[in-house]
Amino acid sequence: MNAWLLPLTAALALSAASCGGGATYDGVRYRADDLVFRAGPAPASWRRLETSHGRLAFRDDAARATVIVNGRCGRDGDDTPLIALTNHLFLQFTEREIESEETVPFDGREARRTVLTAKLDGVALRFMAVVMKKDGCVYDLVLMSEPSTFATARGPFERFVATFSGEGQP
Repeated sequence: MNAWLLPLTAALALSAASCGGGATYDGVRYRADDLVFRAGPAPASWRRLETSHGRLAFRDDAARATVIVNGRCGRDGDDTPLIALTNHLFLQFTEREIESEETVPFDGREARRTVLTAKLDGVALRFMAVVMKKDGCVYDLVLMSEPSTFATARGPFERFVATFSGEGQP
């Protein structure tokens, strides 16, 4: 595992609620006391990571990429614009360079999809972030990889994102 993975996971998950006891993920549905969503199945090349900083995390070793899925309800889902929520994910990164950002339809709502390059502790990484608000909840799906492997990791991530459905609070 790369040395940047753990601090990166923590940095991206700052705004997410911790998982709390009893959270489950059966490969398609994530359920915790405070949040439910569907996402998956994950590609065969992804392995699940255990993390206390996000809801779900996966690693694709071959593509040298990590995926983090976060969600929270009742805090900033109603009055914070998508662009602000997206920018908040990358506050601890330097030399942020946005390649593209657009509002796209997603799970019956609008989402902000952003592709950018940024540095954490001097290490350049490339990201795709999809941020959505739905029914008082905010969902963040983030792909991070080394810049040289981003194109390889992007397709499987986009297919995984297409399976996502926020169900809100149980």
